[in-house]
Amino acid sequence: MKRISLFFIAMGMQFCFAQSKPAPGNAPVQENRQQPESEGTVRTKGSVTINGKVINYTATTGYMPLKTEEGKIRANIFYIAYTKDEGGDLSKRPVTYTFNGGPGSASVWLHMGVIGPRRIVMSEKGEALSPPYSYTNNEFSWLDQSDLVFIDPVGTGFSRAAPGVDKAEFQGYNEDIQSVGEFIKLYTTQNKRWGSPKFLAGESYGTTRAAGLSNYLQNAFKMYVNGVVLISAVLNFQTINFAIGNDLPYTLYLPSYAATSWYYKQLSPELQARDVKSLTEEVEKFAINEYTTALMKGDKLSAAEYASVVSKLSKYTGLSEEFIRYTNLRINLPQYNKELLRKDGKTVGRLDSRFTGIDYNDTGSATEYDPSNTGTISGPYTAGVLSYFGKELNYTNNLTYYILGGGVGRWNYSNVQNKYLNVAEYMRQAMSVNPSMKVWVLGGYYDFATPYFASRYVIHHMGLRPEQEKNINFTYYEAGHMLYIHMPSLKQMKIDADSFYHKTLQDIK
Repeated sequence: MKRISLFFIAMGMQFCFAQSKPAPGNAPVQENRQQPESEGTVRTKGSVTINGKVINYTATTGYMPLKTEEGKIRANIFYIAYTKDEGGDLSKRPVTYTFNGGPGSASVWLHMGVIGPRRIVMSEKGEALSPPYSYTNNEFSWLDQSDLVFIDPVGTGFSRAAPGVDKAEFQGYNEDIQSVGEFIKLYTTQNKRWGSPKFLAGESYGTTRAAGLSNYLQNAFKMYVNGVVLISAVLNFQTINFAIGNDLPYTLYLPSYAATSWYYKQLSPELQARDVKSLTEEVEKFAINEYTTALMKGDKLSAAEYASVVSKLSKYTGLSEEFIRYTNLRINLPQYNKELLRKDGKTVGRLDSRFTGIDYNDTGSATEYDPSNTGTISGPYTAGVLSYFGKELNYTNNLTYYILGGGVGRWNYSNVQNKYLNVAEYMRQAMSVNPSMKVWVLGGYYDFATPYFASRYVIHHMGLRPEQEKNINFTYYEAGHMLYIHMPSLKQMKIDADSFYHKTLQDIK
């Protein structure tokens, strides 16, 4: 099949600088030269206040070399690790391995958006403020629950293949799983964390990676994780690929279309009076029943059935019945984004449909750009993380920090040639072998990159037994792909994260 890229999911551009206030208590620490694999690291002290309590930590920033059995370096993976000072018994103190997606995205989004001890300052809605951009103490960090390791896979951030090594050796589903898995094994070993509870947290394509790693770590290293966090998940690429002959995305995107139309007050007064949760639940029922049946019937759909579906699609999307007939009941994402607010001269975003853009003209069936990416997140996160590296982590590097792209070329999907990549089966296998493994799935109602209903569909088709289903929890937020740029969602994510760690760890004897 043709190459599928999630570059539109993982976000980012490059190079800016910002002024930010350093945290108190930040001072360089003498590097531990007893660990030759980590000689490229810098250690600093820092603190963060979470739920009114000060958490003192050590930050380790730098490289982990990946080597052949003969000791030749194949790649250097850049990472930032936060370890709570006086964290107590390591067998009870969790460690969470975190990464973003792309493929080709650095871990900056989860690092500086929600999980790490500092966060980029955005508006309440999630809009960029005027430059120069800044960061602040992240009172919603997960560091009070777990030590944190942010991983930039080869070709992202400062991570690079070694001189003379083809970077293509790391650019593919299998290649990526193997290299990130090797990093996790090395970090776990060198930092004596084999006895610690372990979590994986990924966003976007990072959820694809996390699901695959949950199985790979078991098989390759006999490493079993306690929990997997899937933020804006994509586990089966068929669910997001609008292709001729593939009707699945049309039904799975429909609840997100309805939520967005509701957000812009394009629905009837009756539907506008509802909250987004009850509205989408109604649309979900229509999507998996009448709408799915209609698409399955194809050209054999009766005139009466056709008219009924047209009417309901118009009701739930706010689009005209005439337009829906033009689409043959199949409204793809670019069409929806262009059509919904066309009469107002606006388009809606893909990563986050709460944001609008203005195209050169109002004709056409696709938008010129994604207003929720270009003008919202790239600048603040790029400037913030580069400023933070120098000011607080005491780390400088002359290489370009690849936020997204630039360091990654064509992604290799040869392992799924002529079919869709589906990693749900790998996660099912991991859950079967490790019955105590918990999974937390987070989604945004306004996420058009990885719609929330699609991830639920995939998980409900994993073939899990009832006792396994109890280990999976879903939470949804009134936000887009990057849930945490929306302040109310960021606050709720912290509450939900605390609950997830508590429930997962209470099973440990």
